[in-house]
Amino acid sequence: MRLVHSILIAAFALTCLADTPKGPDSSVATVHGKLIQRPDQKPALETADHKLIVVEGDGSTEHVLHDKRLTGVELEVKGHFTAPDHFTADPFHTRALHVLKDGKRLAVTYWCDVCSIRTYEPGPCWCCQRETALDLRESGKE
Repeated sequence: MRLVHSILIAAFALTCLADTPKGPDSSVATVHGKLIQRPDQKPALETADHKLIVVEGDGSTEHVLHDKRLTGVELEVKGHFTAPDHFTADPFHTRALHVLKDGKRLAVTYWCDVCSIRTYEPGPCWCCQRETALDLRESGKE
């Protein structure tokens, strides 16, 4: 009985840990381009060959993509294509968005100089409610 129980547990564990097959459109990709924010439209990246790729993501990613202070910056976004002109960013907690500036890859962060609190989404400081400042930082230093 113990042997059967052990075999069932091992089979269950292997099933849980098995890598799920990934379709051709779910492979990880990276896109680069200038962030374009247009009224009543989703944010997009304009690539070097002037193609527009609509970028979407979870709620936190969307907040960053709609931050007007990032209009026109060169972005690097990791995720996957859902259509040739639509890209979904990886979840926000994976830090899939970076600004490319002066040959550096910068993390998008926001800083409250009153409370010395760093956040990763635009908006008011959760402590003093003053608007946080965009603070692009070298990756690993945020």
